[in-house]
Amino acid sequence: MNDEGPGLGWLGTGRMGAALAGRLIDAGQRVTVWNRTPAKTGPLVARGARAVGRIAGLGGCDIVFVTVSASHDLEEVVAELLGGESRPGVIVDCSTVSAAASARVRASAEAAGVGFLAAPVSGNPYVVAEGGACIVASGPVEVFKRARPYLDAMTKVAVYAGAGEQSRLVKLCHNLYLGMMVQALVEVTSLAEKGGTDRAAFLEFLGGTVVASDWVRKRTGDLVERDWTPTFTMELLRKDFDLGLDAARSLEVPMPVAASVHQLIQSAIGIGLRDQDFLSLYDQQARGAGLNRQAREE
Repeated sequence: MNDEGPGLGWLGTGRMGAALAGRLIDAGQRVTVWNRTPAKTGPLVARGARAVGRIAGLGGCDIVFVTVSASHDLEEVVAELLGGESRPGVIVDCSTVSAAASARVRASAEAAGVGFLAAPVSGNPYVVAEGGACIVASGPVEVFKRARPYLDAMTKVAVYAGAGEQSRLVKLCHNLYLGMMVQALVEVTSLAEKGGTDRAAFLEFLGGTVVASDWVRKRTGDLVERDWTPTFTMELLRKDFDLGLDAARSLEVPMPVAASVHQLIQSAIGIGLRDQDFLSLYDQQARGAGLNRQAREE
């Protein structure tokens, strides 16, 4: 372990936060953790982290990383972090939040003499744990350079996108594309299936073609088995589509495909898929294609 210096802090140890913090622990870093539900810090403590009972307990860390679910959560926890007797040198937020909320948090941090880096992550917790995630970061370049060694330890690539909130929009564009890609995948899968082709056979064929990707190949088994164990829930995908389409409106960019998928996500939530993995868009598509009876019999 690295026993020199004040160490690193991690605020928010849900599925994604725990996976990212675990990468730092495995790299030999001293990590102090906090989570609103204290029990969720247990697995990291078992791996060598130290848990604190209050957010202020992270104030003595050199860099505090944050992973929360929504914009208002980020503003709330950073306000508490900055309000303590001691403050970190840098806050690195790895959540997916709005650019507006990020800008407000950045202003508060800078007013308190704390550097702020927006650094959202591409990759689900399993990808992160394997070292295959990507980070896009934005903020003052000197803050990025200070955090860079730790970003590199967590991911396979860390890209600097600019001095402001550019990384927020880049991550939203990524998640918009991911949602559109999954909808396209389940549409063509249901078409082949309705025409009499076994779902597994079609996906095996697709996985061997030039239009396949590592992500599609890794998720093929889940789609074949209709295993919707969450890696990224439908509700979180809707949140990102809300943010992404709001950004598109403000920038006057037409997004007809994304807008259609947004409505399909809403419909999927309406039929009870809110907390399921977003690959469960297949169930919504199967319903529309008249494959429901077949799906229930599998």
